[in-house]
Amino acid sequence: MTSLIPRPPRSVAAEPAPLAELAALHGIEASYQDARGHTVETSDETRVRLLAAMGVSAGTEAEARISLAAFREAVLTEVLPPVLVVRREAAGFVSVPVANAAGRTFDWQVTLEDGSVKNGRATAEGGKFRIAELPFGYHRLRLEDPAAETALIVAPRGCWLPDGFLDGRQLWGVSVQLYLLQSARNWGIGDFADLAVLAEAFGEAGAAVIGLNPLHALFPDTPEEASPYSPASRLLLNVLSIAVDLVPEARRIPELQGYLSSDAFQESLSAARASRLVDYTAVTRLKMQALRALYDGFQPVASEERRAAFRTFREKRGKRFETSCLFLALRAHFADSLGTSDWHQWPDAFRRPDSDAVHDFARSHADAVGFQVFLQWLADEQLAEAARAAREAGMEIGLYRDLAVGADLSGAETWANAGAVLDGVEVGAPPDLFNPAGQSWGLPPFDPGKLRAEGYRSFIELVRANMRHAGGLRIDHVMGLSRLYCIPKGGDGTGAYLGYPMEDLIGILALESRRKRCLVVGEDLGTVPPGFRERMREANILSYRVLYFEKDEVGKGFASPDSYPRRSLAVASSHDLATLRGWYADRDVSRKQELGLYPAEGEAERQHALRDDDRAALLDALRANGFLPGEGEPTDQAFVDAAHAFLNNSASGIAVAQLDDLTGELDQVNVPATRLEYPNWRRKYSKTLEAFIADGTVSRAGRLFSARSTRTKRP
Repeated sequence: MTSLIPRPPRSVAAEPAPLAELAALHGIEASYQDARGHTVETSDETRVRLLAAMGVSAGTEAEARISLAAFREAVLTEVLPPVLVVRREAAGFVSVPVANAAGRTFDWQVTLEDGSVKNGRATAEGGKFRIAELPFGYHRLRLEDPAAETALIVAPRGCWLPDGFLDGRQLWGVSVQLYLLQSARNWGIGDFADLAVLAEAFGEAGAAVIGLNPLHALFPDTPEEASPYSPASRLLLNVLSIAVDLVPEARRIPELQGYLSSDAFQESLSAARASRLVDYTAVTRLKMQALRALYDGFQPVASEERRAAFRTFREKRGKRFETSCLFLALRAHFADSLGTSDWHQWPDAFRRPDSDAVHDFARSHADAVGFQVFLQWLADEQLAEAARAAREAGMEIGLYRDLAVGADLSGAETWANAGAVLDGVEVGAPPDLFNPAGQSWGLPPFDPGKLRAEGYRSFIELVRANMRHAGGLRIDHVMGLSRLYCIPKGGDGTGAYLGYPMEDLIGILALESRRKRCLVVGEDLGTVPPGFRERMREANILSYRVLYFEKDEVGKGFASPDSYPRRSLAVASSHDLATLRGWYADRDVSRKQELGLYPAEGEAERQHALRDDDRAALLDALRANGFLPGEGEPTDQAFVDAAHAFLNNSASGIAVAQLDDLTGELDQVNVPATRLEYPNWRRKYSKTLEAFIADGTVSRAGRLFSARSTRTKRP
């Protein structure tokens, strides 16, 4: 096992207690600064529980000493770690660090990603040796005498950015929650065909980007678990986004057409469309039955070209993709036969993907697995069509996807790769000014040591899957590249920050970003570690700047538009925050009060007072910058327009308007720290897709932001 942090020099000062040292060597931080600037110390109980989740015994001082000694022994004998992520130096060299080999001369061999081989001989000096002219990519390094081998990833120093971006060129776009779209033809939930229409409309209006919430696969057997940020798999797509009626073979399958024309289907379809909230149960029932009929009838009616396209798709997606589809088939099987979908409750023989029982299931239920693969093919094909529509409409970036910070504990990711995550631990956030009770997101974090041991394969696959058909990728809670607040189950509800190999992960992001020509945005809201935003800037990861939170140096007034960083994406709000109308009306604070999210006495009153102060300060800022004429309380629409004018004139490289604000929504779509007590992820847009295109909503946004397509601001 390899330390995730630099080994501290020996000191004559008293050494820390074995538990504290062991925890630090495994990346568990000793303390953190909370939102009010107070130091919060990590408890010994939290240390013990987090170490136990990593497979490290430390329940007693004796156990901690034994584990610490074993760790030190592993470090002393290690020459190369399991993976190295390096950057090229100015002269074209890469420096390879080696341990326990100072002054020794050895032969090295690098097998490049393309299969070619480079050889050489080197002497380790200053704990490293150099290799010339290695291309960017994923290679394999082997040493002889001392014998050692490692994955060697040569990464660029920064992510891809559009031409002219760093010279002051500015772009704009719109963010949309696809599932909330209403249209005349969809089935009560927004789909990829709607996305293509939306992309075409905004592309013609001058937008460069369409931002999307995660498109990750959810759980058809529990459709009301609808959060895109707690998915079954981040490697797979949400099949409810498939537009069944636009699949080429749909009209040629009699069984499917009979189902679609039946009175029962038409009645259910009308009800799903008319519902003010997305009825996930009804939509899932309608779509899954239709998709099954489509799969059953596909082979007889499809052309050889289409059948070959399906086979090629399956062959190219790889083992992890196939295993994830196998999981969904198993989950559907056990949901029906045992009434339980959580794989932790399946028979023991089915809890590991490499078991004989699972292999037998894959053979005997090949049709069920094939169905899941088929659905992913259709979803991928239609997402590609939407991306093509965006490009053809002139969008330079096109679709901008979102990668959730984790996947549900009962989902495909934890089953297919259980060793890579920390069982019994949940990612969350400590208490802050906006969520005084703190947050637990119910998502297991990666085990940083196991992640390195596997050569970051899981992280690489996630990045690649979510850059597919995208010109931009938003990393949710991007601070997870550096550290995550981890809460062990069974404790007192508090947690600690767990460190991650940030430089390595940033290097992988930069490599994939350059290869895919896909810009990267980091959602850096909340408690940000010192120096983290500066490191993001160096790596060309755009900061995610929300109007509500951008304050001046004093912290009372709002920052001026010119103070927004060039390497940033500016928004007024997001899915977790109030819409502009809702913020202006203080509706989000009242909602949280009703839901009991302000447990401390007097907290609700304090939050209302804070909003009164912020509202007055933002109105002052809008007027001072010339975006809001007159005195007194403006109308909702005047406030919304002024806020968008503020974004338009910000120095951010990209400004993105939320569709919720363009259509005038009052309620936010998600209230953090709630589940079924609030209709999260269900509130549809109040206007249909056809209506807000026809009534000028899209063209109005185009007029407001179109100057950004040609504007160049001073870098």
